[in-house]
Amino acid sequence: MLFPSLELQIQTLPDNPGVYQYYDKDGKILYVGKAKNLKKRVSSYFNKIHDTAKTNVLVKKIVTIKHIVVSSEQDALLLENNLIKKLQPRYNVLLRDDKTYPWICIKKEPFSRIFPTRRMVKDGSEYFGPYTNFKTVNTILEMIKELYLLRTCNYDLTEANINSGKYKVCLEFHIGNCKGGCEGYELLENYQKQVDAIREILKGNFKESLKDFKIKMQDLAANLHFEEAQKIKEKIEVLENYQSRSTILNPKISNIDVFSIISDEAVAYVNFLQIAHGAIIRSHTLELKKKLDETDEELLELAVVELRERFQLLSREIILPFPLDFGDKIKVTVPQLGDKKHILELSERNAKYYRLDQLKQIQIVDPERHTNRIMAQMQKDLRLSIEPRHIECFDNSNIQGTNPVAACVVFKDGKPSKKDYRHFNIKTVEGPNDFASMEEVVYRRYKRLLDEKEPLPQLIIIDGGKGQLSSALKSIDSLGLRGKIAIIGIAKRLEELFYPEDPIPLYLDKKSESLKVIQFLRNEAHRFGITFHRDKRSKAALNSSVETIAGIGEKTMITLLKHFKSVKRVKNATENEISEVVGVSKAKKIYDFYKKESI
Repeated sequence: MLFPSLELQIQTLPDNPGVYQYYDKDGKILYVGKAKNLKKRVSSYFNKIHDTAKTNVLVKKIVTIKHIVVSSEQDALLLENNLIKKLQPRYNVLLRDDKTYPWICIKKEPFSRIFPTRRMVKDGSEYFGPYTNFKTVNTILEMIKELYLLRTCNYDLTEANINSGKYKVCLEFHIGNCKGGCEGYELLENYQKQVDAIREILKGNFKESLKDFKIKMQDLAANLHFEEAQKIKEKIEVLENYQSRSTILNPKISNIDVFSIISDEAVAYVNFLQIAHGAIIRSHTLELKKKLDETDEELLELAVVELRERFQLLSREIILPFPLDFGDKIKVTVPQLGDKKHILELSERNAKYYRLDQLKQIQIVDPERHTNRIMAQMQKDLRLSIEPRHIECFDNSNIQGTNPVAACVVFKDGKPSKKDYRHFNIKTVEGPNDFASMEEVVYRRYKRLLDEKEPLPQLIIIDGGKGQLSSALKSIDSLGLRGKIAIIGIAKRLEELFYPEDPIPLYLDKKSESLKVIQFLRNEAHRFGITFHRDKRSKAALNSSVETIAGIGEKTMITLLKHFKSVKRVKNATENEISEVVGVSKAKKIYDFYKKESI
């Protein structure tokens, strides 16, 4: 039997790739694992009895689940590797630092060599990766070898050694794989230009290289060398699907702390990633409840100081989404591009998912609190005198002026109350006149509620701009409801909110929950209205057919329409096809009727 808190943690996990961490009741790390889908993978631990006693014991000890969201399964694999080495969980296979993932090294030396390695030497050389397997590494190096002529020897090609004639060209020079820099046949400047181009490939910018490969493939195919062309094609496919380096790890980024913030009206969430020796070694998200409408800058500044003190962080550089001043001893970087920007985005993604997890937990455990929070926020955002517990939204639907209808959807406590939805056939308006149609349906809706002494909404939303809002207000005024019900219009293009007698629209934050509720209402009204409009048109088409085919009743046509999906398909069907649905006798009448109609 799961503890309720643990069950709740599992329910609110995201369906994203990432790494999960299990902790016991004392907060000790038990296990680190990777997942393509965090929710599915973690759930699988708790919905069955495992084959091994060790796994069953592990599951019984789990009290807390933490997770880090990443971009891909490959990133999850790499992050898992580093966290196991750092945290050394009891139930994980122990990983040693001398057995790690491969890198590609550009050696810091004259006429730089480029080769694969599992060990990183701090001599100023550049390392790209890590890669999850040597197949990818070899594909990249083979591509580089085909595109550029690089040396493979381990000679110390200093200017003095070359000028003294210490080295002689080898077989690689004679078979055309090297230009002979060891004897001065190639200038260092030209060689390093090739290295610069290769560096771009390893950073992921291999557009030009792919272009060269495709030209080669086409030339080989044109000359009927299909086997060689196929090999080139396979390399192109590998490269096109390949991530050139991990967004998690980069040896150039060392001993840096990353902080990001995601906030709403009441709470801010600050995520912190600690980077040491090119790897993420810690992730933590801090929740800060707002008291006085504090800005993100104020909250992040407070959180950075708190987290650095709590985890005893001594790094001299921190990455932030916007500039803050922490004195001369700490360098603040606000990245715009590159690896540091990717890591900041990863931190922001984790803050976002933590916030969603918390909101889901509140919604499951305490739905009333969740509703009260949203209602209070809508009252504040929309400048209402009371909370909008009962909201109604209107939308008109007509296509080229035919079958004009309108829809009214009702939300209570922020959720659809579908039993209260209403459709309207436009009765007093001829042609496509949205303004007059809106005036009619609003009047009819609230005249009826008043007559039947039913409760009125606290808020009316009109799908449309100033014109539709003004039309609705005419009906509200004629019924004496001005001032008793709040009414606003929402325009589709920029999501402006219009208020009566206010020429300046209100723009809510695109991430605002208030705007999301309004958009949900508007979309639901549109869906409900369109469905009614479509049904009405189909019925009109059905009625026209039923009225004109002698001996064919409504039930027969409904049966046909359910099978063929439209009147047009019935018209185009063969007599045999129709007879399979309604029988030979009726099929002949229907087929003959439509055949005569088409002549």
